Amino acid sequence: MNPVRGIGFKLLSVCVFMAMSAIIKATADEAPPGEQMFFRSLFAIPPVLLWLWATGEFPRALRTANPAGHLWRGFVGSAAMGFSFLALGLIPLPEAVAIGFAAPILATIFAAMFLGETIRLYRLFAVALGLAGVTLVIWPRLSEINAGEVTTMESVGAFAALLAAVFAALAQVFVRKLVSTETTGAIVIYFSLTSTVLSLLSAPFGWTLPGGETTALLIFAGLLGGLGQVLLTLSYRHAETSVIAPFDYAQIILAMLIGWFIFAEAPTVFMLAGAALTVLGGGIIIWRERQLGIERARARKVMTPQG
Repeated sequence: MNPVRGIGFKLLSVCVFMAMSAIIKATADEAPPGEQMFFRSLFAIPPVLLWLWATGEFPRALRTANPAGHLWRGFVGSAAMGFSFLALGLIPLPEAVAIGFAAPILATIFAAMFLGETIRLYRLFAVALGLAGVTLVIWPRLSEINAGEVTTMESVGAFAALLAAVFAALAQVFVRKLVSTETTGAIVIYFSLTSTVLSLLSAPFGWTLPGGETTALLIFAGLLGGLGQVLLTLSYRHAETSVIAPFDYAQIILAMLIGWFIFAEAPTVFMLAGAALTVLGGGIIIWRERQLGIERARARKVMTPQG
């Protein structure tokens, strides 16, 4: 374990994924979300396969004992990606990222519903805080709808971002079940294959023939997606989840910088306040998980016979 290295890989993965999101936003006018998902999924596969080959895990890492689990994870993950890409094309990047922070909050609820995990007082408070933050982010969209001051598509974008968070949270629950029997390589590859196939179903609904520059950008977005997955996996190999998870929230800083300098998008007061509440809620969950992990480690140490 090397926490510093793990944090470094995590920050690199955040930067890579944000660059990918910026490309998706930049190409939204020329390629619909389903077509973007096709490029993102298909061209994410080569970097992951190359990494598995370099580490000597190919093809062993692709063996699976739960193909149905991969299929369900692929369905919900593809829905999350599709709605996320739709949102990126319709609302400011920082707003889409801020709403996306609802995913780990919602994952806590879904884990209790589907995995039987217990939600105690700390988590209940954190979940309520996070959901309040997300509500604050999307509140201007709701109030502006009533006042007739916002376009319909901006409203669609905000709700698409929220749906993306819901499906991303469900995907996290499926991944929690898969990791007990499946390798990281299998989870990543089979998700990419499933989302590639599912994205083709959207072809009759408005795919375009993008220009050379847009095609190159979409291919690059896919390669960045695969590279981001590799970097994320390396971060978990070098540090515990509770150590590196807080660095997910570096996304909001990058999103505001990219939004401001590239897309001329200024964050609103509601967005900043809502994001702060959501980050605080997620931070409490991470802190509580770390405390519980320490307590479990101590309990195991006490129960281990001394020889």
